[in-house]
Amino acid sequence: MNEYKLKEQICEIGRRIYAKGFAAANDGNITVRLNEREFLCTPTMVSKGFLKPEDICKVDIEGKQLAGTRKRTSEVLLHLAIYKQRPDVMACVHCHPPHATAFAVAHEPIPKCVLPEVEVFLGEVPIAVYETPGGQKFADTVVPFAKDCNTILLANHGTLTFGPDLEKAYWNTEIIDAYCRILILAKQLGRVNYFDEQKTRELLELKKRLGYDDVRFRDESCPICGDSSFDESYTDFVPQPHAFRRDSCSIAPSLNGQAGSGGDMEELVRTITDQVMAALGSACV
Repeated sequence: MNEYKLKEQICEIGRRIYAKGFAAANDGNITVRLNEREFLCTPTMVSKGFLKPEDICKVDIEGKQLAGTRKRTSEVLLHLAIYKQRPDVMACVHCHPPHATAFAVAHEPIPKCVLPEVEVFLGEVPIAVYETPGGQKFADTVVPFAKDCNTILLANHGTLTFGPDLEKAYWNTEIIDAYCRILILAKQLGRVNYFDEQKTRELLELKKRLGYDDVRFRDESCPICGDSSFDESYTDFVPQPHAFRRDSCSIAPSLNGQAGSGGDMEELVRTITDQVMAALGSACV
């Protein structure tokens, strides 16, 4: 794809993230790798929904602007931090999809072993520590995770997704926001059910056959389900689950291909009944 076509594609993806409500006003930025030293990027202070090819800037690997009538985005260093770590990545998308950003604001880790598509296409999603946007310190927050994922939550800020082309990078943004919305809705219904480790291994085998990478392929010590693989070995900032703790999210047992166990439910009913009867008995004394 020639440079002008890539600029048109950036404009198209910009329209999508604006139409989806992923980037209000002038929020968000998009980049595409041209070669080892040059990158296209969106300009600062221009709505992603109304970009034109002539608005797109060109920068070098250090962020110096090489071409473009508008000033490049101040957050291009964030994207370049990914490109420097990942030669296979050809495009990055940063924006503020509301449901995923809610998890980033709450510092709530994204749970695993819930939705098959997320296991296959996203895998584990880390949360990078908050830094003031725009500088190198901000860009450095994603470096520990860059080689082991394709989607990162930026604490109190938004998301950064990346991939082998711009459309796939953008799809990761759609997937993470849809997943977070599903999680929030399920929580409102009362519980989140997890499938078990064996079912997750089956999905990981499918993922491997499709050619997708996963941090759990390279490190057998990484938990298949449960806690995040992105622990203290990556960064000192390791958010702990609150709203989506596995021991509090689901009344029903973890899914293993069967419906919930009647025996477990009967035990729960008996426990609640005993507590109610005890409370009534003490009230009558």
